[in-house]
Amino acid sequence: MSEEPPRRNPGLLGRPAALVPARSDAGIPENPAAERLAGLAFVAALLAGIGLLVVYVLGGQTQIEAVLLTACLGGIGFGIIVWAQALLPNAPVTEVRHPLGSEESAADPGDALAAPAITRRTMLVRLMLGAFAGLAAALAVPVFSLGPAPGRELFVTPWRKGLRLVDETNIPVLGAQIPVGGLLTVFPEGYPGSADGQTLLINVGPGRLQLAPDRASWAPNGFVAYSKVCTHAGCPVGLYRATLESLICPCHQSTFDVLRGAVPTGGPAVRPLPQLPITLQPDGTFAALGDFPEPVGPSFWNVHSGG
Repeated sequence: MSEEPPRRNPGLLGRPAALVPARSDAGIPENPAAERLAGLAFVAALLAGIGLLVVYVLGGQTQIEAVLLTACLGGIGFGIIVWAQALLPNAPVTEVRHPLGSEESAADPGDALAAPAITRRTMLVRLMLGAFAGLAAALAVPVFSLGPAPGRELFVTPWRKGLRLVDETNIPVLGAQIPVGGLLTVFPEGYPGSADGQTLLINVGPGRLQLAPDRASWAPNGFVAYSKVCTHAGCPVGLYRATLESLICPCHQSTFDVLRGAVPTGGPAVRPLPQLPITLQPDGTFAALGDFPEPVGPSFWNVHSGG
């Protein structure tokens, strides 16, 4: 009977056995060239991430930042691919079963306390962690661009108790200036032109408003004041149809009922225009009783609550 010739090991990824990298006792391929290649990729990713952060701190340059971010992500991806393809065991490994029992060890007990040597694999792991640190530095750039937290700025305007209603030249507005069916854009005294303080003062005439009981006193003698900033997209609500007592936003045609607290009756807006509490003073001018009770402008998460 002739002896069957040994079959040739096709090797890693179908290559001949002669091209398969040598393996350690643990079945891990020994491939110094691949280790160096993966290490260089991780180092490049680390330097690119740090470089991106430096460029941003120095003033930023969009094209350079894009190239550095690409290099950082590409370096990490290339290094991981090389590691997975050439440095990880991908062949079946059978663990040898050793005989049970204990033997007297002749090893020096001091060997267990000796510091472990830094192997090439340990260094490669550290380089990979450094590459991810570089990526973290790159990802910190958008965080720095967010700016300071808004805090309560979205919930307050320049209006304060006692501030008079003034026109764009900071001159107090008199009730006699606005006839029935008329309106005027007003601002807090000392803040003419304020974007979030701009307000529409409308004279609808006495006894016609249908406001909630707690807000009826905010509209003396038929004068009512609503925020001019649309609650849909923030456009100025500058159109008033006196015959229908409706305010219209020219941007997206949101419509608000002036007599019923500026509730939306058409268009995409879903929140009423905030009403400014005002009082009529003995000299014929108006003063605010405080800030708007709700946030002005476009709706956002939990906008109904100022607390």
